Amino acid sequence: MQNKRMSLIETVAGTAVGFLISLVLVNIVLPLYDFDVKLGQSVAITFIFTVVSMIRGYGIRRFFNYILNKKGSS
Repeated sequence: MQNKRMSLIETVAGTAVGFLISLVLVNIVLPLYDFDVKLGQSVAITFIFTVVSMIRGYGIRRFFNYILNKKGSS
């Protein structure tokens, strides 16, 4: 079983890589749809999605660990 701290560390590490990828993609994709995005704006947009992704990833991981523990104790 993975403890809460390790779940958080794994989520942060995975999301950090996703942040860099998203930052690049925001600067490529949005201009293709005629959105003029400045660097600061793209960082802010990417940051918002990154925070949401971290919360989602951590929550899902904790939920499945809860289910696993519940089955293991039965």
